[in-house]
Amino acid sequence: MILSAPFLRSGMELNIREAVLSDAPVIAAFNLLLAEESEGLRLEEAIVQAGVASLLQDPAKGRYYVAEAEGGVVGQVMITYEWSDWRNGMIWWLQSVYVREEFRRAGVFRALFDHVAGLARSQPELRGIRLYMHADNQRARRTYERLGMVHTPYEVFEMALASPG
Repeated sequence: MILSAPFLRSGMELNIREAVLSDAPVIAAFNLLLAEESEGLRLEEAIVQAGVASLLQDPAKGRYYVAEAEGGVVGQVMITYEWSDWRNGMIWWLQSVYVREEFRRAGVFRALFDHVAGLARSQPELRGIRLYMHADNQRARRTYERLGMVHTPYEVFEMALASPG
């Protein structure tokens, strides 16, 4: 489904749609930039490309939504799923949030978020939308708070396992 919304900064049209396999190269490139900008990480390009393609070919893993303006993809968000037995319903996790630098602070992420939130509200089994972010990313924190998200008392723990080779 394509949603058209006025591009807030300049009146350009911004289209939000579910990503398809042909979007994989730009999504993977955005993910590499995201890791570098937000956490100072240099990810292996081939692994990221394979991971993006794998998700795009299997909606059970998640979905990407992209924002298009000026004839190209300018932003993205990925949703993945978690079952909550405590809530007897699904939780969507927002991940891989990225907007091209020259389109930031222009309403692109808000349009992506509003689109995903609208989809979420239409699904009665969905109990919430969550995301995690790097603790030092103050700009992201302010953005999420402006969208009505709140900081929770939960913290993320991880045990790294072997990466694909």
